[in-house]
Amino acid sequence: MLNKIWDPKTARILCTALIFALGLAFLHGARNTLTLFLFAVLFAYFIDPFVSWLERRLHNRIAAIAAVYVILIAVLVGLGFLVGPTVVSQGNSLATGLPSLLDRASSGELLSQVGQKHGWSEARQAQIQNFLISHKEVILGFARNIGQKLAQPARHIWWLVLIPILSIFFLKDGQTIAANLVALARTEEDKKTFRGIIGDVNVMLGSYIRAQLILASLTMVSYTLVLSILHLHYAFVLGPLAGVFEFVPVVGPALAAIIVFVIAVLTASPHLMWVLVFLAIWRLLQDYVNAPRIMGESLEISPVVQILAVLSGGEMAGVVGALISVPAVATLRILWRRLTNEDGPDAPVNAMPDGR
Repeated sequence: MLNKIWDPKTARILCTALIFALGLAFLHGARNTLTLFLFAVLFAYFIDPFVSWLERRLHNRIAAIAAVYVILIAVLVGLGFLVGPTVVSQGNSLATGLPSLLDRASSGELLSQVGQKHGWSEARQAQIQNFLISHKEVILGFARNIGQKLAQPARHIWWLVLIPILSIFFLKDGQTIAANLVALARTEEDKKTFRGIIGDVNVMLGSYIRAQLILASLTMVSYTLVLSILHLHYAFVLGPLAGVFEFVPVVGPALAAIIVFVIAVLTASPHLMWVLVFLAIWRLLQDYVNAPRIMGESLEISPVVQILAVLSGGEMAGVVGALISVPAVATLRILWRRLTNEDGPDAPVNAMPDGR
């Protein structure tokens, strides 16, 4: 009778489902802490090449880590003195002047001013004005939604201090952490699979983070320089903002271009067409020249999957979810490939973390 009630196979399925549900509940409850540690790992991947390069010369990893942090602090302080006052001044000006610009746009005054500068006919100005009036609530609602999503990371501004501190532990003990993960496997075949997964994730994350940083830096410098030459207001705010948006694949650059163009329209820029031409040329240059050369095949996932991942990550966890969605999907791709032996049993195992 007891055997009919208690089925070992059913019990195992129920226990597995319960453990899975508890794991999901833990991930949801501790998502902020886990996200903090994830960003610390990504930051460690970014500076690891510099640490490894210095370690070969100093013959001491702790000293190399300390030297890299001192150099980073010195660079940040220097940039703060050089462009910090300009960025703060333009940021305050944009924050205080944006409401009045929106009022002028809704009243039609700004549209008339822009139309006169660019030779628009009165009929075209009337069409645009009617469109803006009829879709005013939709546009304002969309703008408020974007503003709320962009403001979410500001609640975790103190992470900027914690992330570099936590990264020190990953830089120092990365090899030990990887070895401990491999030791969890019971058989040599499982250990080989674990080494392959860890090695592939290590190479993918390292190349992806460094490539994204290079692309973001190129965008930041190019936007700031060109927009300043075109005498666009708030160039020293829009340039860094476009650089940050570059970290969100596909969606981020498009949103940055829209923001820059809208600001150019709101400020009645006399070089509106040149701003539009620059945005188009830079996107083509970044997507078809810079990104293929710098990014290479580090992700091995299609652009369509990247867009789906970014939109899904943004829907689930806001800006943070959009930032980490693509490397998360690439990691799942690696797990699937290794666990299903898609690469074959003799697939090469990449280097362990820390490059050692």
